[in-house]
Amino acid sequence: MKAIAFALLLACAASVPALAKDAFTQRADVRAFIRDMAQRHAFVESELQFLFARTRRMESVLKAITPPKDPRARSWRAYRGRFVNEARIGEGLDFWRRHEAALSRAAEAHGVPEEIIVSIIGVETLYGRNAGSFRVIDALATLAFLYPPRATYFRSELEQYLLFTRDAGLDVFSVKGSYAGAIGIPQFMPGSYRRFAVDFDGDGIVDLRASPADAVGSVANFLKEHGWRRGEPVQLLAHVAGEAHRPMLEAGIDPKFTLASLGQHGVETSSSLPTETTVALIDLPTPEAPTEYRLGMRNFYVLTRYNRSSFYAAAVYDLAQELKLRR
Repeated sequence: MKAIAFALLLACAASVPALAKDAFTQRADVRAFIRDMAQRHAFVESELQFLFARTRRMESVLKAITPPKDPRARSWRAYRGRFVNEARIGEGLDFWRRHEAALSRAAEAHGVPEEIIVSIIGVETLYGRNAGSFRVIDALATLAFLYPPRATYFRSELEQYLLFTRDAGLDVFSVKGSYAGAIGIPQFMPGSYRRFAVDFDGDGIVDLRASPADAVGSVANFLKEHGWRRGEPVQLLAHVAGEAHRPMLEAGIDPKFTLASLGQHGVETSSSLPTETTVALIDLPTPEAPTEYRLGMRNFYVLTRYNRSSFYAAAVYDLAQELKLRR
């Protein structure tokens, strides 16, 4: 039955023109992917061939995902300013007021503070106002087959997207998202959508594109399932002297160093937490300015499971603190 429904959805998209010159179906790796989907998930090969013949190569996607060649272009102050500003704070407070009941219920159920949930939605899509304009099928196919650095990851997400749309009865060509294929108010990748999204408004449908309550509950569930620790802090401010801190930076963002060991690494902080508490040293550089340092705790690391960037986690935390203060 699913294959029949999928075929009907594809038939509805027959007016979408094929791009013969860049047709994905001309690629051997795409044909292999189609065969694999047919064998493992009972898709019909001819239907997937139809789909990929009408999927577009997106140069804008490749440009957007390619890191800047000049590392000096990476600026914490500029990045933070994009998200921690009066407009995003004001709209965040309005979102919090309008969805107070869902936020309170999610915080109680999953242990994630309301301001963190609001902040993530604010950073991701400006509270649902900017959920992306790329056809998800185009974005994911482009990255899965034309972006070698992360092709394995995006092929997995393309697989998850096809399963998601089939299970949900959605037109494959109708879903819009980010240049990376993230969907809806909280920008879940298809794999996360299938695994962590929840029906939080009780209507029997999980809809991250139209239901703020589902988005709120799903963000909280995602963080809880990735190890969020109820009631624990996210970070501490840090001061660094000399070069002894370099091994901490090289160790990454997974908390491995105890507060008791910071002195031998030339790192200072102020905290009443137990000395055996583990942290990671986070650097937030800005060209032509002193680097800002923080100590990321387990919940900071969990924020990076949403977006694997220390800049992202730090911006989410800072916006959350502003929202909480103004609230």
